[in-house]
Amino acid sequence: MKTLIYFSVYHRGVVLFVTFLLALAGWFSFTQLPIDAVPDITNTQVQVFAQAGGLSAEEAERSITFPIEKSMGGISGVKQVRSISRFGLSVVTVVFEDGYDIYRARQLVSERLQSISSDLPEGVEPNLGPISSGLGEIFFYALKYEESDDSKEERFEKLMELRSAQEWLVKPRLLTVPGIAEVNTIGGYEKQFHVIPDPKKLLRYGVSFSSIVDALKKTNMNVGGGYVQQSGEQFVVKGQGLLSDL
Repeated sequence: MKTLIYFSVYHRGVVLFVTFLLALAGWFSFTQLPIDAVPDITNTQVQVFAQAGGLSAEEAERSITFPIEKSMGGISGVKQVRSISRFGLSVVTVVFEDGYDIYRARQLVSERLQSISSDLPEGVEPNLGPISSGLGEIFFYALKYEESDDSKEERFEKLMELRSAQEWLVKPRLLTVPGIAEVNTIGGYEKQFHVIPDPKKLLRYGVSFSSIVDALKKTNMNVGGGYVQQSGEQFVVKGQGLLSDL
């Protein structure tokens, strides 16, 4: 220690030069280091989401959550299976051992889901969540019009147009960026066409709700009709029945 102090005092130029080099190297390393303010400490897990329609939390637990949880037993590498059931939603989280390959884990869970598809209520299709966690959110953005004095109806229409632009223009492009697992949309109004039957008229004409649903399914689509050949040319025949406006 005495020798080091002696050298530092009587060779100040060398010590300052070395200190400057170390500081420069440290700054360069700092700019190149992939530092995350909140590192993702989530374990290896696969989440299964299932829309339960209008089922209550108790019904969703009994008819959807429990069968999915039960089917996950015996999968190699599974440490824990937990779930949460809410109104219209079932979420099952399958936790694997640390270091387990996430893609193999998702494949095993997907195979089990296929084996129990017949045991779930009709119309319920469980889907795997993205390969990310709540700590993986990296960017927030907003779409908005320029400030203007709009009426309530005009503002509603603009919010609906912004939601459509987000879902059909912005979101698909962001999903092509490497490393992006999911883009969540919050706010705005989804463009919908509502068919609101009159119960009195249904009763008068003997029409049921199911017949209206079937009629909408059959008419709200585009169909192909082959082609017509004329003068060496082919004209494609198609029927356009997809609803686009009121």
